[in-house]
Amino acid sequence: MMKASVRPIFSAVFLVAAAATLCFRIMVSGGVGGGEFLSWNYVGEAQKLTPVFNETLLRFATIDLAEDSLRQDVEQLVDGNFRNMDGSRQRSFLWSGRHRIDIRARSARGVPVLLRSPEFYRLWLDFRRYLQTWWRNRRFQSDVMSDMVNTVKILNTGVNATARKSGLKYKTCAVVGNSGILLKSDLGSLIDSHDFVIRLNNARTGGFEPNVGSKTSLSFVNSNILHLCARREGCFCHPYGEKVPIMMYMCQMIHFLDYVVCNSSHKSPLMITDPRFDILCARIVKYYSASRFVKETRKPLATWADSHDGSNFHYSSGMQAVMLAVGICEKVSIFGFGKSESAKHHYHTNQKGELHLHDYEAEYDLYQDLVERPKAIPFVSDKFMFPTVVIHR
Repeated sequence: MMKASVRPIFSAVFLVAAAATLCFRIMVSGGVGGGEFLSWNYVGEAQKLTPVFNETLLRFATIDLAEDSLRQDVEQLVDGNFRNMDGSRQRSFLWSGRHRIDIRARSARGVPVLLRSPEFYRLWLDFRRYLQTWWRNRRFQSDVMSDMVNTVKILNTGVNATARKSGLKYKTCAVVGNSGILLKSDLGSLIDSHDFVIRLNNARTGGFEPNVGSKTSLSFVNSNILHLCARREGCFCHPYGEKVPIMMYMCQMIHFLDYVVCNSSHKSPLMITDPRFDILCARIVKYYSASRFVKETRKPLATWADSHDGSNFHYSSGMQAVMLAVGICEKVSIFGFGKSESAKHHYHTNQKGELHLHDYEAEYDLYQDLVERPKAIPFVSDKFMFPTVVIHR
């Protein structure tokens, strides 16, 4: 039996130990009520670190605020209803030139009259097929990253054909962002030394080769870029040469029309990102953005949308290009991501600032996790083996 004189000492020691344990847990988890939403627990004899994600943030990140409007756009376009697209930012080059759509002239069934012409009717049928297939496959799938390597098989990039056929990953890949921090970096030779180089949104390399390199294996763009290219003769969209494949994500459904027309004229593959991959990227970025928002503002999570452009919030082209490289490469090097007060926003333009619909700071948090603790990234299957990632600043 414990002596009475010892009990106070034992109680004091117990309370100190309990308080120390509580303080440690709070520090590890980042605080209470809106602090760090990711903690690390030691599991098993191997002492492996396992992430514990915040369930509230996970559920919040799965909600797509643009889902209803997107479904409405798809349904209208599949039915041939282009009327609501007139005068809006969701327009295709088909409103001009020889494929001009006159939305005022309509048949008895409500379909634009020009759809009855053999040439455009064929284009429209292809457009519907691509759009319906894309919409049907648009669902979340946690192991989609493991499927990205199959993309390598259809890229005619000059890489060993045996490696492409077997689905092997590229040894080294460079993703080249467009930040002005690349100027005077002298990283061009290092970039070109990689097996596979991804560039973004047709950023030109001419005149900037010492800092950004000249090699390009894949041009990664958003569909607004193709929309602009489609106004040119033959849909020319090859700043890196006609043999460089182009991959893009669809930011506006009407741009499938541009894709259908331009796809036939391209001498190299013109590809659309897997919609399952799109959803994965959207959820990851929203998770990081919401986490940063709550930690920095201490505001309710429900007010996140008011500060991030609501349903227009979207990941950047650079983020998805990085995630693509993570899926198809054994080692990923990231260049030209980040900003500095002394550097231009883009190395090749005079754009003054960032687009509000992106949360670049949240994406930088993601890149840092790719380098230091990739298992901290939510929604990616536990079976996926992350490559080594290095950021060059």
